[in-house]
Amino acid sequence: MGCCLSDVPLGNGDGVGVVSTPDTEHFRTDHLLHNIGHRAVSGGVVTVSAQAAKFVLNFAAAAVLARLLSPKEFGLVGMVLGVTGLVGIFKELGLSTATVQRETITQQQVSNLFWINVAISGILAVFSLGLAPLVAWFYRDPRVAGIMLALSLTFLLTGSTVQHQALLTRQMRFRTLAVVDVTSILIGFATACVLAWFGFAYWALVAQQLVYATASLVLTWCASGWRPSMPKRKSGVRPMVNFGAHLTVADLIGRLSVNSDNILIGRFFGAVPLGLYTRANVLLARPLDQVLTPISAVLIPVLSRLHSDPERYRRTFLRAYDALALVTFPFAAMCLVLSQPLVLVVLGPRWTSVIPLFSAFALVAISSPLSAVSSWMFESQGRGRDQLHNHTLAGAVTVGAFWVGLRWGPHGMILALAFTSLVIRLPIVSYMAGRRGPVSTRDLWIGFFSNLPCWGAVYLTTTLAYMTVEHAAPIVQLLVCVPAGLGAGAALIFLFRRPRASASFAWNTVKSSLVRQWSGAA
Repeated sequence: MGCCLSDVPLGNGDGVGVVSTPDTEHFRTDHLLHNIGHRAVSGGVVTVSAQAAKFVLNFAAAAVLARLLSPKEFGLVGMVLGVTGLVGIFKELGLSTATVQRETITQQQVSNLFWINVAISGILAVFSLGLAPLVAWFYRDPRVAGIMLALSLTFLLTGSTVQHQALLTRQMRFRTLAVVDVTSILIGFATACVLAWFGFAYWALVAQQLVYATASLVLTWCASGWRPSMPKRKSGVRPMVNFGAHLTVADLIGRLSVNSDNILIGRFFGAVPLGLYTRANVLLARPLDQVLTPISAVLIPVLSRLHSDPERYRRTFLRAYDALALVTFPFAAMCLVLSQPLVLVVLGPRWTSVIPLFSAFALVAISSPLSAVSSWMFESQGRGRDQLHNHTLAGAVTVGAFWVGLRWGPHGMILALAFTSLVIRLPIVSYMAGRRGPVSTRDLWIGFFSNLPCWGAVYLTTTLAYMTVEHAAPIVQLLVCVPAGLGAGAALIFLFRRPRASASFAWNTVKSSLVRQWSGAA
């Protein structure tokens, strides 16, 4: 990249005064405003398709590795991931969101942000190396130190891809992001399976993390095509760093609350209970992530471009909110009823201790996903300070729930989280997100309660179906009960106006997008 571009403002949103050269295509966004709705839906279709592939891969990984490795081996790696997840917050410093959200940005600004990310990631890698003995002492297991040393390399690898991924997201190149992510997961999964088969135990899981990060780095750099310039002073990144600082502290607090359960269980109960806990969490969270991640990847940059059009912003967000509610409510209801056959089919009979934990996580899924959706408004509206306040309050509630439930073990911690998530954390997030901007707190609550009957209908129908096949094989139970539950959810959608309108809109837009994509391919 030539340094002569470093002071040229790019992508001002209205096309006025934009210098358009092949080099500036990484930064321009004015052309995206044309038919942005179609771009959003097209990106959503591509990303959801990729998430479907990732779901299959993650499902296969969970099933295969659960049969090759023991709960204790998952628990050992889970102990370290609980710590590295907290330390790793600082590798981005919220600067990827700043790159995506900002209306105008220059080559030199992104380059400076890149070098900041790399420098911080290197510091975190060194810090993690020094922290390894202390973490091993905390968990009272010397094997944790070696795992920590190996995983410290992931900080530098992932930190070097932050700005490249942010630029791909800014340009709504969702197809490229999807291919990179799916390919990286596949390579990491294959590596873990091979190593586990040859008896490398928990090192197979460590290698999975390292190989995934390496593959993602190489593929992202190749796909992006952007290369950083040397850092310079006075590039105008201070406001972006300040914005990112608020997001980083907010994310740290949020991640601390999310990872505190793994740390507490590993410290007070050991590797085996933590291994069971993490498998239950992954079994429920992975499918939800396959829905939330693509919508987030598409929605945040789209809403950022619509910040100056409040009505379009509100309409776009609420349609996405309703669509997610129509997915997460039936899913949570069916997981609660079918926890036993799901665990037996996916993980196998030696993981029966996961069943009560998985059932409890299904209660958390009633409110937790929609809390995450509401918080997307902070990022798309540039409300870093509000996000910090929200994460502080909601995080305190989460950590408090874990401490209260700790005396009853992992199961008690999940039940305490389920209760506080619904009656305390969701109201806090809805109030904080809706008190400013186009979407109000009232809008969020109307969306929640309008779709909540779908959960009850699916739960009741799935329970009745399960009672008829209670003594059948687990796979038969799933084949009978899942269609019954989905049928009840579909029937309820047609009975109520708002869910019906949301489902109709989602279907029509996806169908239109697919037709256009096929027409373009032809």
